[in-house]
This record gives sequence, C-alpha cells and structure tokens, in this order.
Amino acid sequence: MKRTIVLLPGDGIGKTVLPEAVRVLEAAGFDADYIHADIGWEFWCKEGNPLPQRTLDILEKHKYGLFGAITSKPKADAAKELAPELQDKGYVYYSPIVGLRQHFNLDICLRPCKTFKGNPLNFIRKGPGNTIEEPEVDVAVFRQNTEGLYGGVEWTDPPDNVYNALKSHPKFKKFADSPKEELAISTRIFTKKATERILRAAFEHAKKFGYKSVTVCEKPNVIRETSGMMLAMAKEMVKEYEGIALWDTNIDAQMMWMTKNPETYGVVVSGNMFGDIVSDGFAGLVGGLGFACSANVGEEVAIFEPTHGSAPKYETFDPSIVNPIAMILSACMMLDHIGETDMATKIRNAIAAVVEEGKVQAYDMKKLRGSQEVINQGAATTQQMTDAIIAKLK
Repeated sequence: MKRTIVLLPGDGIGKTVLPEAVRVLEAAGFDADYIHADIGWEFWCKEGNPLPQRTLDILEKHKYGLFGAITSKPKADAAKELAPELQDKGYVYYSPIVGLRQHFNLDICLRPCKTFKGNPLNFIRKGPGNTIEEPEVDVAVFRQNTEGLYGGVEWTDPPDNVYNALKSHPKFKKFADSPKEELAISTRIFTKKATERILRAAFEHAKKFGYKSVTVCEKPNVIRETSGMMLAMAKEMVKEYEGIALWDTNIDAQMMWMTKNPETYGVVVSGNMFGDIVSDGFAGLVGGLGFACSANVGEEVAIFEPTHGSAPKYETFDPSIVNPIAMILSACMMLDHIGETDMATKIRNAIAAVVEEGKVQAYDMKKLRGSQEVINQGAATTQQMTDAIIAKLK
C-alpha cells in the first residue's frame, strides 16, 4: 500500500538531513508520496505561529510525519524577532514540537540507544589490568511525552487563585516572604492514565524484544507524589510480565551508573524531563546526537525525529558536514511503526556496515571540531554519508 508521509523539515540542519532520509527510503524501495508541511522559526517570525493550523490539518489527515529540527529561543528573544506588524500583539512563542505532542497526544516517546560495532564514538572504559573495554549498549528509553515539567502549566507572577491555593500547602511557607510578582512556578503533573500508557508500552517492548529488565528512572525519595505514583504503578504492572525484572533508579544516580555498567540496562522508563535527560545520557554512549533517533507516538498520529537540535551555524555550510544517521534511523523507526520492519532492518544493516567499515565517516565520527575545514581533513559530507549507506543497500 502506498503511504503518504508528511515532511516537516523545520529549522537549521533539519532542512539538510530530512531530504537525506527520504533518499535512503526511496533507495530501499519504500513507496510513498511526500507532502511538505510548514513548521518552525520562519513561521513564528512571519505569522506569530511556528505551528500553523494548516500543518495540524495535514497531519490529522495523513497521520505519519518525519520531522527535522526546531530552533527555540527564550520568550523575550523570540518576541524581538517577530515581524514589525506582529510586535506587541500578544503573541507568545511555544515550542512547535511540544505543541505537536500536546495537540495529538503523542504521549509515548521511544528513544533507542544501541551500539554500532566499530563506531569510534562508542563508550569505552578501563577494565581489569588496564585493559580497555567497550561494553555493548542496547537500551530503549520510554519517555512520557506530554505531562510532567514540560506540560506547560506554569506562571510568572501567578494569579491570585493559584497563589492562594499554593499558600494552602504547608511546604509553601518558606516562599511566603517572596512577593508574588517575583515568583516563577512550573508544575509537575502526572496522571494515572498517561502513566499507565507509558509503563505498559515499556513492558510490552521488553516482552516483544526479549529485554530482561524494565527500570523506572525517577526520584521517588524526594518527588514523592509523581515519581512515587509511577513506581507504585510499575510494581503492580510487573506482576503481569513473567521473566522481566523491575528495577528503579534515581535520575542522579542513574547518570553515574550508566557510565559504570551501561550494558546491564534494557528498557528504561521515565517521566518527561527525566526521560529527556537519561535518553541523552545513553545516546552519548553510542555516538551522541548524530546517532540519536526517536518516535513520538499517539493513538493515531506518530512523528519521528532525531533528537539533535537545529544547529543553525551549520545550515549554510556548502557542502554540508552534519551526520544524517540520526535522521535516517528515525525514518527506520517510522518504517517499524507502519509494519515495514524488513525494510527498516535492511537500512539499519546498511548503516551498521558503513560504520563498521570505517571508510566513510562524518566529522563527529572523526572527532573533529565542526567547521568547513573538516572536509579537507577526510570527513565525509552529509551527502557522501547518505551515498555510502545507499551503496550498502544495493
């Protein structure tokens, strides 16, 4: 069946790497129509909305999107870049990728972090007798995507009804001496429904792919209500999954342990912010942001994206030097989601072959500082990396 895929290049290098992923999909034989959709900084500046309604309508119709990258700036800086006719009209910048997650309830985020053999960026450590060990990392991080600290329920100078409600909490007494207009407040809200969905997705993934453990990575000893609820629900759910162990770690300790014994972890599940942190930590062990892919999945709509940012300083490089692998791996996650697992495996195997062979490497794989000069130092261009992957497909 021919698919229609919505392309959302966004900002910066998103416009560079997304076409490379499409090239690989076409070379692998994926039969699809591609529709462009507007998203990002350009539309904030021109229209006061980085996520226009027309884009939401396209995704509502076609369901599947490949997303490049987004530039986000602080509130005051964003306001300054609005078109003159939009200045002081009440427009407030809000991250469009967060907006997509909220609008379509893309509450399940999966970020796989898996070692490619031969990648010079793989994590190594000292072993017994001054030996060097390169542990094989294979971690699937499930991040609750729509709630928690990124839920957007926050205030500077909270309204009186919110302020009075907060004053009713005994722990708020320590802030009573601060003038209301000097308070900035962000909430961390977990619901049982969304928490159950992300936990269930994590356990089902472990069951399907043979992982032996699911780790709840939170902070229940301090953030007792929200983290505590997630852990308590996981303890009940694990009873349904014979052969899968439930572990729990605190986010701060986990960031230390992941560099001591990353190979011992399988599926990791967290709330929004801690999932963001721990997934970047594990991604750093398998090559960094050039290899970090992700899926944002709701009940109907799903959007797939690399976790790197827009890196605007690289946008004008000619030729481009950025590593397209994270974007291509994100396209593989899309293929998995729509049932094209054989094609996804074929592309991943081609990437693995290029990485292990080591003849064609992007500048990050050569451990060079990003500049146009890396081409003269043997680094492959973005297009050459894609060409090498396509060659292995054939």
